[in-house]
Amino acid sequence: MQETSSLKRKTISGLFWSFADLVANQGIQFILQIILARLLLPEHFGLIAMIAIFIAISNSIIDSGFTQGLIREKDANQEDYSTAFYFNLFMAFVMYIVIFILADTISAFFGEDQLVPILKVLSLVLIFNSFGIIQRVLLIKKVDFRTQTKINIISGIISGIVGIIFALKGYGVWSLVVKTLLMQLIQSLLLCFFIKWIPSFVFNVNSFKRLFGFGSKLLVSGLIDTIYNNIYFIIIGRVFSTAQLGYYTNAVKLRDITSQSITASVQRVTYPVLSGMQEDGERLKHGFRKIIKTSAFINFPIMLGLAAIANPLIHLFYGDKWTSSILYFQLLCVAGMLYPLHAINLNILQVKGRSDLFLLLEIIKKSVLTVFIILSLWFQLGIIGLIWAAILNSFVSLFINTYFSAKEISYALKEQITDLVPIFVMTIFMVGVVSLSGMILPEGNVIKLVSQISIGIVIYVVVSKLAKIEELITIYGLFVPLFKRMKQKLSQ
Repeated sequence: MQETSSLKRKTISGLFWSFADLVANQGIQFILQIILARLLLPEHFGLIAMIAIFIAISNSIIDSGFTQGLIREKDANQEDYSTAFYFNLFMAFVMYIVIFILADTISAFFGEDQLVPILKVLSLVLIFNSFGIIQRVLLIKKVDFRTQTKINIISGIISGIVGIIFALKGYGVWSLVVKTLLMQLIQSLLLCFFIKWIPSFVFNVNSFKRLFGFGSKLLVSGLIDTIYNNIYFIIIGRVFSTAQLGYYTNAVKLRDITSQSITASVQRVTYPVLSGMQEDGERLKHGFRKIIKTSAFINFPIMLGLAAIANPLIHLFYGDKWTSSILYFQLLCVAGMLYPLHAINLNILQVKGRSDLFLLLEIIKKSVLTVFIILSLWFQLGIIGLIWAAILNSFVSLFINTYFSAKEISYALKEQITDLVPIFVMTIFMVGVVSLSGMILPEGNVIKLVSQISIGIVIYVVVSKLAKIEELITIYGLFVPLFKRMKQKLSQ
């Protein structure tokens, strides 16, 4: 009983600080993104997007699934951590050299000579990041997201200010390069400062084999996922203009500030927590079901609500030169609505040690997406057609993920869908009201935006209360006591 109570407190605290990280860090990133979008051109963001996939693939190879393996292991020791650290650091230098050598080839592929120096400098983030990987693992295992929140806020503010200064001085795309590099460097330095962990001079072959045995399958699935998450940047950058890629990139970033951040917030808390329940099937199912419903209750209205207010939102914050990204953003929000559900279902497979099934599902889902992308390009449906392919794949992937995760915890696909339908229906009703209000409200982006957001929140809360949706009580029970506790501490 005491263990359950302790786990609950740890989960609540982790969710709160993870949410605080979401609000504070992503709020800061959003403000910085607004300023940089107004100072820079779509082409500048397009150039950075062209090389994003190469940095992302390198990070997956560097990690090689060791992070998830260490988090999952209850009895990981100093030798395990040191072995993972040295492997990650070695691979970081290897990948940096590979990108450095291939810089000219990558630049020629996109037809952008500017990419050569950008690639050679920006890929230094791989080395910076490798110095803080183990410290992040230790924080996640402790469900200590308070420290991560502090680190992300400090690094975000400092790097953002420097990036803005560079943009004001006319450095263009290099302001984004400097911002990214400085942010990762500061994060790694602060992780080393807050987490007093030093690697031992040891590389345990048995530890490596064990961790790589589990992580290798996650590595392959992670690589597949990373490639496909960034494949649109390659396709759009190769087939369409750099400016169009810039419009798409900022639409994705605006969507990800909410969707991917909520997904990461939920995933990084639920994985270690669910791992602690892996031996108790009934308890695991109950916790999983509650997390699924609560995540949908939060993410559905946020994502579809953002799609409903996209017009005044982008015009107000980014300016008229970003009008072309509005439709991209609206469609991307529809796809992003399901991301937290994907992550939680896949967490169950990792908790159960089914990295083999994890890999198989990635291959199946990406094969489906490949078909959708080929059809979109074949029929020349443009960027809109590519985004619709992503939406269709998101829904198909949810069915695939839930079908297989259900077998691991006896939470049937039909049962999961039944739990989510009421939340989805409420969300559609709220979005309909918000969209209609946008047609009636007077012109003026500020008034319209504030009014639509207010209407959406009121409608959703009232309908939830009338429908007696238990997730409303769950959210209230999670956050109100914590806010009261923080208020008391601040007043002392």
